[in-house]
Amino acid sequence: MYERAINDLQHNRFELARLSMQTLINTYPDSEYLAKAKLAIADSYFKEGGSTGLTQAVAEYQDFITFFPFLDEASYAQMQIGMAHYRRMEKSDRDRSEALEAEAALQTFLQKYPQTELTPRAEQRLREVQEVLADGDFRIASFYYIRRMDKASAPRLLDLVNRYPLYSAADRANWMLASIYERNEHKDVASTYYARLVKEYPLSPLAAEGKAKLVKFGAPVPQPDPTALARMQREQQIPRERPGLLKRPGELLKSGPDVSTAARVGTPTLTPQTEDATDTLSPGAGLSVVAAGGGSGGNNGSGTGAYVQTVSPGASDPPAGPSGSAANSGPTPGSNVPPTADASAQDQSAQGGQAATSTNAGQNANGTADPPSQASQGTPQGESSSKKKKSKKQVQLQPQ
Repeated sequence: MYERAINDLQHNRFELARLSMQTLINTYPDSEYLAKAKLAIADSYFKEGGSTGLTQAVAEYQDFITFFPFLDEASYAQMQIGMAHYRRMEKSDRDRSEALEAEAALQTFLQKYPQTELTPRAEQRLREVQEVLADGDFRIASFYYIRRMDKASAPRLLDLVNRYPLYSAADRANWMLASIYERNEHKDVASTYYARLVKEYPLSPLAAEGKAKLVKFGAPVPQPDPTALARMQREQQIPRERPGLLKRPGELLKSGPDVSTAARVGTPTLTPQTEDATDTLSPGAGLSVVAAGGGSGGNNGSGTGAYVQTVSPGASDPPAGPSGSAANSGPTPGSNVPPTADASAQDQSAQGGQAATSTNAGQNANGTADPPSQASQGTPQGESSSKKKKSKKQVQLQPQ
């Protein structure tokens, strides 16, 4: 029965293969083929493909690991879970949920089964997945960087350079992050990332400019890391396939990402994704430097070497004041100085005066007089609201 099911599976008769495997499991629960049949059911879903098939394959592989965790095939099942998510992974500018699932599954495989024949393949697939994730973050950070929205760009670049050092554009990300701190007058922090660019990416086209920046700031220029230099030299020697003119239109129609630029050498990141946000909210205003995992480092850049930006409440642009008035216009756009209490009081009084003026002007334009107050009319305090409404309606209905 098992051999017949395997034959059906090899000839893409997936339904017949699963029916035979399930019959074997139910009829012979003590058979030595029980684990093989369970794994073959998962393989049938994986080979069938499609969104439904890959989802069901992940569930079957997880069940196999739960029931047979000490078999040698458990490592294969964990690898197949990562590959199922890998096959459903989309481009870097689209939904990244499957890429995150693939990253977590492959990291689990490398941590639980570091010495198997599937380890080199899993490492390469993990590099490709992390290339897609890093490219998505880099695209968003570049969008904000070009528009000089540093508070949105810097946290994403910071997470990228610390988490994905093998990313193909990691040198560019370090340069962008250093330039952000430089134009915000944190040259000591900018020197940290210029030095990282020179040390860890010595063959980058930006390394020479990074050295020039360090010399300009009076900071020491580090020597290239021998390990990083050897890695980049090996990367340059590996041939890579580039899509030609005839294949480029087809690439636009593909839902899967292009991983041709992913690293081929180096250890990928094995730490899982965390929910730590790089943006921090603190009272006050301005762009400050805070050491990651610690307190505020002030302007001297002291800390662990990783820095985040501070998003300050009140730093957004205030509402525009009356046209032609410069006294109550508040802080100019882009200013980090919040409006003072006196200015707020003046704005509120000015708005109240404008509202009262507009109300009186509207009533005078309609030809109706202002309704007298309760004190002038002598209306008792106990008068019901219906009488007040009636008297008000009578005033409004007076002939012109």
